[in-house]
Amino acid sequence: MEYLVFVAAMAALIWGADFIIRESERIALHYNISHFVIGATLVGFGTSLPEMAASMTASWYAKPEMAVANVVGSVTMNITLVLGLVFVLAKKMNPNRDLFNRDSAWILFPVILYFLTAYDGVIGRFEGSIFVMLMAAYLYFLFSTDGSELTEEIDESLEKESFAWGKTIALLLVGFVMTIGGAHFVVESASMIARSLGVSEWVIGLLLIAFGTSLPELVVSLVALKKGNADLSIGNIIGSNVANFAMVLGGAAIIRPLPINGTNLADIYIMMAASLALLLVLANKLYSKAGGIILLMIFALFVKSALGQ
Repeated sequence: MEYLVFVAAMAALIWGADFIIRESERIALHYNISHFVIGATLVGFGTSLPEMAASMTASWYAKPEMAVANVVGSVTMNITLVLGLVFVLAKKMNPNRDLFNRDSAWILFPVILYFLTAYDGVIGRFEGSIFVMLMAAYLYFLFSTDGSELTEEIDESLEKESFAWGKTIALLLVGFVMTIGGAHFVVESASMIARSLGVSEWVIGLLLIAFGTSLPELVVSLVALKKGNADLSIGNIIGSNVANFAMVLGGAAIIRPLPINGTNLADIYIMMAASLALLLVLANKLYSKAGGIILLMIFALFVKSALGQ
């Protein structure tokens, strides 16, 4: 029964996020915002809602290992699995944005901040507030982008569609209800599965929940790739990972301080390795099968490490 509840709840998470992503993108395009900024803000934030709801719910129910593992697993999977598949499947990717020079700090800094705040064995409410402020700084950075870039990538077909605030708000509310409600049952059913199988909640959060909540990023990025929109694919992952640290981990820590003594250091190091590998890909513009294979190899190492616990 717990497995059926888990699958149904995960479906609600993903469908709810899909409503939010689609309507958020409609709003953004209505106001002529670039695809990278859409991907890094509204779509990135929208695809992070499952992680946010799951980790905050886990924190509320005093399950800190699952809350932290969900973030670590999601960030690692977003980079290695999602972008790895995007690069492998892409026939040609030429992002309009200089991603390494402009956005590399936002890939690495949240990971460094995690190490600094977790050094004493707990991420407290003050550290959680710092993570939340990181999101505000990131949004300021993105929206202070030169306006000339923001007008280069408008999706004209979507822009011509009729825009109605009433319909958009209604669909957004449905999405939020499905996402938050689904998160509650995901955490509860995953905990029951973990206990029945004798598996730690860290591993369940690291693999099972993290993969499920990373599916929106995977779907959105692959759809964007199919439409030839490399900027939205990559922006979605960078923005989603910033949101995972800033809003998901930060919000969970504000609800309840997160002790991290039960975390597996190997998984944390793999997350750092994935971030460094992404920087390598961006610096050398390896938006190809070679870059994708590098990231997927790290994903395989991540899965092996998690299953070995």
